[in-house]
Amino acid sequence: MHPVIMKTLGGLSRAYYIRQFLFGLIFPALFLFAMNQDTNPHPVAFGTYALLAVNTLLYPYSRFVYESVIDYILGRNVFFVNALLMLFVKLMTMILCWSFAIFIAPIGLLYLYFHHSRNAAG
Repeated sequence: MHPVIMKTLGGLSRAYYIRQFLFGLIFPALFLFAMNQDTNPHPVAFGTYALLAVNTLLYPYSRFVYESVIDYILGRNVFFVNALLMLFVKLMTMILCWSFAIFIAPIGLLYLYFHHSRNAAG
């Protein structure tokens, strides 16, 4: 496989990518379920399917960027909050990361490329 692809798309661990990918499948499934109800007479455009697929495939990289930023800001601090509030915030961040994955993921891919290039060189 080409080194650029290995350093970017292959930059996340397999377990992390699969875990995040499975969580990312929730959103297109809900979207397609809503779009295929009898109350919606319009067919779903091919571009919509393409965007759903791209966002789902890029979601793990988007989530990686989000988690890296949060880890940098919060460090090793621990916060004790209401579990329902935390689940709600987590769901909202997952929705945002999935919705904007096409814009956020390239940042993660660039970081992974430079990170793995630096590690390979030194």
